[in-house]
Amino acid sequence: MPVWLREYSWRQTPAAVYLSLPVRGVRVTPASIFCTDQYLKVSIPPFLFEAVLYAPIDDTNSTAKIGNGIIFFTLYKKEVAMWDSLTLANANKEKLQHLRENAILKAQEKAKEETEAKKVTKQEHKKYALEATMKLEEAERKRIEDLKEKERQKFTKELELWEKEQQDAEKQNRVLKEVELHKKVEQLKEKKKEKMNKTRIPDEGTSKTGLKTVKGCHGSHSMFSENLKEEQLPPPRSAATIKTNFTSRVFPTALRESRVAEEEEWLRKQVEAQRTISADLSELEDLKEEEKSPDWLKDKGNKMFATGNYLAALNAYTLAVRLNNKLPLLFLNRAACHLKLRNLHKAIEDSSKALELLTPPVPDNENARVKAHVRRGTAFCQLELYMEGLQDYEAALKIDPKNKTIEEDAEKIRQLIQGTRDS
Repeated sequence: MPVWLREYSWRQTPAAVYLSLPVRGVRVTPASIFCTDQYLKVSIPPFLFEAVLYAPIDDTNSTAKIGNGIIFFTLYKKEVAMWDSLTLANANKEKLQHLRENAILKAQEKAKEETEAKKVTKQEHKKYALEATMKLEEAERKRIEDLKEKERQKFTKELELWEKEQQDAEKQNRVLKEVELHKKVEQLKEKKKEKMNKTRIPDEGTSKTGLKTVKGCHGSHSMFSENLKEEQLPPPRSAATIKTNFTSRVFPTALRESRVAEEEEWLRKQVEAQRTISADLSELEDLKEEEKSPDWLKDKGNKMFATGNYLAALNAYTLAVRLNNKLPLLFLNRAACHLKLRNLHKAIEDSSKALELLTPPVPDNENARVKAHVRRGTAFCQLELYMEGLQDYEAALKIDPKNKTIEEDAEKIRQLIQGTRDS
C-alpha cells in the first residue's frame, strides 16, 4: 500500500498557485511528477501525492523545482481568480476517477502530439540538413567545374599558341627549303649551261676544224655516234608435265591380319571429323580466332584437368564438343571429368558416345577404346551396377589382354559380385 503525503503547504495569487511538498529521505526525479491541466500526481515509492485541482492550470508553463527534500510547484492559472481550496471539494469517487482518466488520456494525447511534432521537426531538420548539404555539394561542384573550365581555357590558349609557333616554324622552314631549292636549281642550270658550252659541236660547213663525215655501207653518220647492238632475249621455256608418285600407306598390322578397308574407313572418318566445325555459336564471340578450334580447346581442357580444375576442363571439352561432335577424344576426356565430378550417368553417356565414334575398330584406336570401356565400367561400378561394369572391363581386356591393372580390377569386381550373391 502507498503512503499518502498529506503534509503540504500552498498559497496563491490571482494568477498563480505555489505548492510546497516535502519529500525528505527519498530521491525525486522529473519522471516522478505527472501533471495535466487539472490533475497533479507525485509518485515516489512508497510515497504518493495526488490532487484534483480546483480549476484548470496552464500545465505547459507551470514549473516544479526539486531541492533540499522539497518539491516546489508554480502552477499558473488559466483564469485569473482566487481559489476556495487547492483541490476540488465535495467530489465523489466516480467523478475523481473520471477526472483521473481524462487527465491520463489528455496526457497521452499531448505526448503523442509532442512525439509527432518532434518527428516533424526532426524531418524538417533532416530535410534542411540535406538541402544544406546539397547546396554545399552544388557549390563545391560548381567551384570544381569553374576550376576545370579555367584550366581548360588556359590549356586551350597554350595549345593554340604552341600550334601557332609550330605553324610559324614550319612556314619558316618551308621558305628556307624553297630558297635552298631555288639556289640548287640555279646552280644546276649554270652547270648545265657551262657543260653545253664546252661540249657544243660546230655545224657542218661552218666548222673551223673541217671535220668530215664518214660514209659506210649503212649510210652516213657522225664519228661521235655509236652503233647500238640489239639486245637478244632468250626464248620462252617449253611446257612439260611433272609426274608425282605416292608410296602406298603402310599399316601397323601384318598384311595377312590387316583389315585395310576398315583402316581406310577409320582414316576417312577422322579426316571428315576434323573438317566438321560449327563456328556460329554465341559463346565464340569473345574468343580469338585461334581459340575457336576444338584442338585448342581440347589442349586447354587437358591442362586444366592436369591441374585438378575439373570443372573448367569440363567447360572447355563441352565447348569443343559443340564445335565438333565427331571427335571421339573430346567425349572420352569429358567422361573423365564427369567421373571426377561424380556425374556418373553423364560419364556413361560420354563413354558410350566415344565408343560409337571409335568405329570401325582398328589398331589405331585400340587405346581409346580401352579407356572408353574402363571409364564406363568405372561409372557402372560406382553406381553399384557391377555386372555392367564387369562387361566393360572384360571388353577392355579383349582389346588389351596384357594389361595387368585392368585384369586386377576385373577380378576385384568379380569378387564384389560373388560377395553380393553370397550375402
